[in-house]
Amino acid sequence: MDVIYGLIPGMLILGLVGVVVFFWAAKSGQFDDLEGEASRILMDDDLTETKPTQPDKNSQDANGDKSDKTD
Repeated sequence: MDVIYGLIPGMLILGLVGVVVFFWAAKSGQFDDLEGEASRILMDDDLTETKPTQPDKNSQDANGDKSDKTD
């Protein structure tokens, strides 16, 4: 029975700390965007379009021929 006199204040202190942490998280914006991070995993970042590069004047093609395109 003597143990309960220590556990009740401990429970109240831990509960108060939990409530303070919850309000701090809500105030700092932790719960603002609940859908953004959840749907980010579904977005495909692998298929980003890249700007095509122009070949160098002295570059070689797959056959080893120099590509000197002067039209």
